[in-house]
Amino acid sequence: MGTILIVEDRDPLRRMLAAALGQEGHQTVAVATGEAALDALERRDLDLVLTDLKLPGISGLEVLAASRRCQPAAPVIVMTAHGTVGAAVEAMKHGAVDFLEKPVEIEDLSRLVAAHLGGREEAAIVDVPGAPVIVGRHPLFRAAVKLLRRVAPTESTVLLTGESGTGKELFARALHALSPRTEGPFVAVNCAAIPEALIENELFGHEKGAFTGAHRRQPGRFEQARGGTVFLDEVGELGAGVQSKVLRVLEERTFERVGGGATIQADVRLVAATNRPLERMVEEGTFRSDLYFRLEVFPIELPPLRDRPSDAVLIARHLLGGLARRHGRPELALSAGAERLLAEQPWPGNVRQLSNLLERAVILADGPRLGAADLESLLAAGGGRDETARAELCAALDRAGGDRHKAAELLGVSVRTLQRRIKRHELEGYPDYRDSP
Repeated sequence: MGTILIVEDRDPLRRMLAAALGQEGHQTVAVATGEAALDALERRDLDLVLTDLKLPGISGLEVLAASRRCQPAAPVIVMTAHGTVGAAVEAMKHGAVDFLEKPVEIEDLSRLVAAHLGGREEAAIVDVPGAPVIVGRHPLFRAAVKLLRRVAPTESTVLLTGESGTGKELFARALHALSPRTEGPFVAVNCAAIPEALIENELFGHEKGAFTGAHRRQPGRFEQARGGTVFLDEVGELGAGVQSKVLRVLEERTFERVGGGATIQADVRLVAATNRPLERMVEEGTFRSDLYFRLEVFPIELPPLRDRPSDAVLIARHLLGGLARRHGRPELALSAGAERLLAEQPWPGNVRQLSNLLERAVILADGPRLGAADLESLLAAGGGRDETARAELCAALDRAGGDRHKAAELLGVSVRTLQRRIKRHELEGYPDYRDSP
C-alpha cells in the first residue's frame, strides 16, 4: 500500500479514482490542477503519481517533470484521452512509467498501480537469452525499458541516445534478443573506431580487384547480418559519403559492394546509437537531415547514472558477483556507508566508470565487505572527481542563491540527494544556505 497523488480536473473522475484506490488500502491525495499537484509534490512523501496529461494551467507533462525532480523514486502513470497514445509515448520518453487510456477501467488502474508499487523494491531486469542482463528500477530507467519492450518485436529502426557508458550497446543487444530476428546474427560496428577511408568497405564489403590488395570478394557487415540486426554505434561519426549509403539501406533496403555493380538486398534491422547531438549536427550541416529523420523513427534516451542515483547501488550489487567470479575472489558485499557513497557520486563515466571502480575494489579487497573508505580511496585516485563534484555543488548553490530546491533542479537530482551531498562536502552554510519559501 502507498500514498498516491491523483491529478485530474474532472470532479467525478477524480472522486472515482480516489474511492477505488482508497478501497484497496491506499492513501490518496486528490487535486484538480497542476499547481496544486506541484504543491503536493513539495510537501508530501508520495509513492506514486497518477496524472492526466491535459490539465488547465500547468500541464501533465509539467507535473511529470516536477515529480521527477522532487520525488524521483515515485513512478508516474499518465492518463490520456482515447486515441492519443502518441502523447502517452512522449510522456514515457520524459519519465512516465506507464499510461492509461480514458475512460479508465478500474481493473486496469488496479493492475498498473499494483505492478509499479509492488515492484519498487525489486530491480527492473531485462534478462533474455542472448543478451547481457540490464539492471535498474529508477522511473527514468523503467521508462526506457518500457519503450525497449514495446519496440523490440517490430521492424522499426531505433535510435539510442545518451552519454558514453549509459548502456546503449546493452539495450541494442536486448532489442535484438527480444525481436523476431533473434535467431539471426547481431553485428555491432563502432563507427568511431574505424578510419573514414575504411568504413564504407567495412559496412558494405568489396569485390575482388576493387582496390590494391583486394584479392577476393569480401562481404561487409550488412551482408554478415542478413536476417539479423546491425548496430551502428556512434553513428554521428559517419562521413557524408557513407551517410548517403546508409540512407539508401533504410529507404530502399539495397546497397552495392565497393567496386561492384550488383544490387544486394539488405535484410537487416538497423539500430543506431550516439552520444552526440545529431539534431544540432543537422543544423550545422555535418549530418544529413534525411538520414537523421530515418534513424529517429523510434528514439530511446538512456538516462545518465547521476539522474538515477538509486540504481548505482543496484548495479553495483549485480556487478560485484560477476567481478568476483572473474577474478577468483570470494563474494563481496557493500556496507551501508559504501552504498550511500555510490549513490552520491556524479559518475561522469556512468556505468562504465562504476564497473571499473568496482573491479579495482574487488582486486584490492582484503575482506568480505567493501566499506566507504575502500571506495573513497579509489575515487580520490581517479582524477579528482570528488573535488569536481564539490565544485559543481558550490556552483549550483551559488546560482540558486542557497535555495536547495532550485539547486537540486539545476543539478537534476532530488532535494534529498542534494542534502546528502551538502552534508558530505561540509557545505551546510554555503552560501547563506536557506530553504525556499
